[in-house]
Amino acid sequence: MNNRRSFIIGIKSIKLSSKEKSFLKKYRPWGIILFTRNIKDINQTLKLTSSIRKIFKDKNYPILIDQEGGRVNRLKNIISFENLTSEFFGNRFINDYKEFKLFYKLFIDKTSYLLKSIGVNINTVPVLDLKVEGASKIIGDRSFSKDPKIVSTIGDYCIKYFHENGVGTVIKHIPGHGLSKVDSHEFTPVVKKKRSYLEKKDFAPFKNKKTFFAMTAHIIFDKIDRANTVTHSKKLIKLIRNNIKFKNILISDDLSMKSLKGTLEDNTIKAFKAGCDIVLHCNGNLREMEIIGKNSPLVNKFITKKTSQFYKILS
Repeated sequence: MNNRRSFIIGIKSIKLSSKEKSFLKKYRPWGIILFTRNIKDINQTLKLTSSIRKIFKDKNYPILIDQEGGRVNRLKNIISFENLTSEFFGNRFINDYKEFKLFYKLFIDKTSYLLKSIGVNINTVPVLDLKVEGASKIIGDRSFSKDPKIVSTIGDYCIKYFHENGVGTVIKHIPGHGLSKVDSHEFTPVVKKKRSYLEKKDFAPFKNKKTFFAMTAHIIFDKIDRANTVTHSKKLIKLIRNNIKFKNILISDDLSMKSLKGTLEDNTIKAFKAGCDIVLHCNGNLREMEIIGKNSPLVNKFITKKTSQFYKILS
């Protein structure tokens, strides 16, 4: 992995600035995540991702995107997927299973084709959070269902179909964001349900998922760790490893979100201490990226091993 560091960053625009190139050469992040601001059309985006991979001399270098469909549609400058929400597919699953399988496979095949044509090899899906009445709308139609079994089953299809197309997946937001009453981009959600309830409901869809990556929730589960969000909680990361049995690369949600209190430096260090393997920073602010870069350790043997396993599915 050539001295890479354990973090992922976003960049500002449709091509790398000279300062961003210098940053990438100096700090060598494990991966980069793209947003709508980086995507004008297919050719431009492929040029961008190729220029990133040239720096790392790695044709498989991890480039991520949040391409869920519905509201979270980073490809909207290329194609509209606004109507194809997770809720849409969840309803199809209940109403006509055969039709669901046909539609969903087609959706993922087309999404994968587009992602590969712009040089992206990891999609941060599926969202395995439950749809909960009265919760924050930040999840809402991004959830497949309120039923943990349905969410889990569709999640398995999502991971399988993307892997068959040579695209990695990131289950989110582990161990479950559905009950949060506020948007963690702006506030710190606190969930007060008992662990026994959570094990049966919110945590259940994340179990036994054959994905290489998972993303933590910036929420507090009051009955398990009153003081820390999942991203900063040794107790909850232990639960993710031992009870949910997720054994692969654990990525923090975006460290620039307002749910996390404290300085960016503290939030970076705390995420690693709690047990996150890689931290994520999305806004493309170079001054903030420097802080993340300086406080992120070099990629360890575990990340190197799991990354090379992920590389094997790429075609």
